[in-house]
Parts: sequence; structure tokens; C-alpha cells
Amino acid sequence: MLEIENLTAEIDGKTILNGLTLTVPAGEVHAIMGPNGAGKSTLSYVLGGRPGYEVTGGSVRFDGPNGDCDLLDMEPHERAAAGLFLGFQYPVEIPGVSNVQFLREALNSQRKARGEEPLTGGEFLKLAKEKSALLKLDPEMLKRHVNVGFSGGEKKRAEMVQMGILDPKFAVLDETDSGLDIDALRVVGEGINSIMRSPDKAVLLITHYQRLLEVVKPDKVSILSQGRIVQTGGPELAVRLEEEGYDAVMAA
Repeated sequence: MLEIENLTAEIDGKTILNGLTLTVPAGEVHAIMGPNGAGKSTLSYVLGGRPGYEVTGGSVRFDGPNGDCDLLDMEPHERAAAGLFLGFQYPVEIPGVSNVQFLREALNSQRKARGEEPLTGGEFLKLAKEKSALLKLDPEMLKRHVNVGFSGGEKKRAEMVQMGILDPKFAVLDETDSGLDIDALRVVGEGINSIMRSPDKAVLLITHYQRLLEVVKPDKVSILSQGRIVQTGGPELAVRLEEEGYDAVMAA
């Protein structure tokens, strides 16, 4: 579903990704772990098309709704319409815009781009309530401005509600476990499983810790260091990293 080949990228003239190669097939949850400064967030931003990150080499192929496409040739909104979702480590606040307004506009914009009919107000509210219940988020919170006054856990659950509503083919989740307590971690993890565990979907899950992977059990785990994948294994690799640390595991 996603094939990254020899990807290099920089920001402000500094190379961050340095020949990164990775393939994530449909039906797979692939976890990315690595020390601070390894390039994990940069990878997510490059895939999402965030301005300021310059791709200097390599390719990213994505299996979109119209077949295989070059992700790097697409604008951010085109990537979203093709089924790519980016979850942020720190979800942004949007004062003056309610969650309901934001989510309905986002969904219907994507549906329009795919040639689908927009959802009516009633249809959208039914969908929003269903996904809110999945993440144990009070539907009344959807009437509030996007993330304004939300706790860290509420922001992450609201973002997972957004993912459920948009129903992407491929989710890039950048440290979704950041700032979550034990209960919120389980709710968010189970939400990821419910929304994205499917033979025709895939997830690239970026995390520092093994605790989220106890809920969202990955099929593969890769270590990202100095801008490239240096080791890949099964779920047991995350356990080793938790017990031994990056230096010991990478040196073995």
C-alpha cells in the first residue's frame, strides 16, 4: 500500500531523512521506533506534505483510490482525499471553528474530490456520534471549538474520532500515545484497532514506547536511526527496545 524507496529530505538545509526505505502492505500495522532526532516526525510530515520539508531524493508510491500513484507529486489535500491520514503528536487548536463544522467540511470535501455525494447534516451527526462513542468521547464536545480547552487525552481521542469519520486507507500516527494516561491509552489504542484493522487498510505507527503496542499489536517493528531504517523485526523487537534500550539493541 505504501512503498518508500531511498527517501531523502531536509529542513532548513539540514538533512534529516537519509536514504529511508520501507514498505507497508495492506492489512499491516507497522511500528516505527527510534531515539530522539532520528527523523520519525520528519517522516510523518514528509508523507503528509507539510510545507518546509524538502524532499531531495527517492520516491513514495501509494495505492490510492485510482491505483498506484506518486505521493510526493500530490498536494496535502489530494493526499488526504486519496485516503492518507496524518495524526499529530500535538494536535492543533482552531479557535472559532467547532469540531462539527470542521469535521463535516473535511469529510464532504474529500467525498467531493472522490466524486461522492456529500453527507446531509443528519447523516453526518449520526456518523459523528457513532465514532465518538467508539472513543468514549462525549458528543457534546464536538460542539466546542477544535481542541480549545481540551486536555491532552481529549485531543488525542478527538483526533481518533476524526480518523474514524474520515475513514482513511492509510494512517500515519505520530506518537499518538504522547500525553495519555493508562485509561486513555487503552481507549485510543482500541479505537485504532476498530477503525484501521482491516485487510484493505494499513497503519504506520510512530512511538517511543512499547506500551501502546501492547494494545495496538504491530505486525512489524522497525528502528529508525539517523534518518534511515536500521533494523526490522516482529513485535518482540519493541519489547527488547523497552528492556535494553536503542544502543544495546542496535549494537547486537
